[in-house]
Amino acid sequence: LPTSWNAAQAKAFAERCHQLNAEWELLQGEGSAAKVEEWDGGLLELFASTARGQLAPLQAVIGGMAAQEVMKACSGRFTPLQQWFYFDAEECLPQLSTEAKERGDVQIAESEAANLEGRYAGQEAVLGRSLQAKLGALHYFIVGSGAIGCELVKLLALMGVSTASQKGQVYITDMDVIEKSNLNRQFLFRPHDIGSVKSVVAAKAAKRINPDINIIAQENRVGAETEDIYCDEFFHKLNGVLNALDNVEARTYMDRRCVYYRLPLLESGTLGTKANVQVVVPHLTESYSSSQDPPEKSIPVCTLKNFPYLIEHTLQWARDEFEGLFVQGSQAAELFKRDCKKWIESTMALPGNQPQETLQALQSLLITQRAQSYADCVDWARLHFETQFANQIKQLLHNFPSNSKTSSGAPFWSGTKRCPAPITF
Repeated sequence: LPTSWNAAQAKAFAERCHQLNAEWELLQGEGSAAKVEEWDGGLLELFASTARGQLAPLQAVIGGMAAQEVMKACSGRFTPLQQWFYFDAEECLPQLSTEAKERGDVQIAESEAANLEGRYAGQEAVLGRSLQAKLGALHYFIVGSGAIGCELVKLLALMGVSTASQKGQVYITDMDVIEKSNLNRQFLFRPHDIGSVKSVVAAKAAKRINPDINIIAQENRVGAETEDIYCDEFFHKLNGVLNALDNVEARTYMDRRCVYYRLPLLESGTLGTKANVQVVVPHLTESYSSSQDPPEKSIPVCTLKNFPYLIEHTLQWARDEFEGLFVQGSQAAELFKRDCKKWIESTMALPGNQPQETLQALQSLLITQRAQSYADCVDWARLHFETQFANQIKQLLHNFPSNSKTSSGAPFWSGTKRCPAPITF
């Protein structure tokens, strides 16, 4: 491969491509499909200059796209791409002026990417040593530690952002605890982490990925009630904010704070197969609040299960509970009785551990917990009441007592996080 940011070798690579393009026309005749009529020699030189490098975020994008295409093909629900797909992130590199391009300059000095060794050699081959040192000295705030938050933590650790040697610092906050339903997409968490605080587990995972990263986990909600923690002193030492939130209210609040303190903000979100990202740069782009998001149609699962604070949350919880207890299970049992073989085939085709969970639910419904009399129904209802309104609340209070405080000293049960109380039957 060409030497990183060697102008002569990059130019020779582009000339060779031009030569091969001409030869294709001679071999295949005029109008050959393989011949390119218009092409960007500067892009080819850039490709040659960075060919030895490796960038974790770019690899994550390519890996995610490849995995998505595999899922399309395996599930049969969507059509995989049947064409070439081109993706680049040229905007991440310094931009040259017209005069510099005419002189044949390159974006990164060759000395910045020469004789590289160590963990970040692949990244330095693209970005240079100086920028790698700047990444290590950054102070960043990650708000949220769900699916997007896990990806952000992983990438910062792999890139060497906020390392001990450069005295940088990453802060991550999330008040939610890990649920079983989180495990299929929040990949830093494992079954034994269920019930633990997301931000704490994510920070520990980051240290396992890169022991040199400086990361502090917090359990605070961002809002007016925590402005004594996230105060002027806190924001003034930051270089930027990464949002990984699940509600518009918190997104809008963080956007206002970033506008006030003139901090860059990376805003992102997902909904099913859809996703969005917005880069907010002070004095250059519009802010997140400049446009209005549509009203939220769904409520985050963690809010419903552990920290409901609106009557709408309790109503949605009750609807979901009724659906799971008296609709989905009954429908599955009915389908099983009608055509056992077909039901088993469709169940075993489900992804991940869903087949096991579905079979266990059916076994419970038809065998182990099947009611044989009206008295059995009363017993089941009484025990279910105890589980939902006493035992689970007691367990939550055991993990987070009413007087518990976060790592920053703020009350854990504050703001919209209302301390529950078990009900005695």
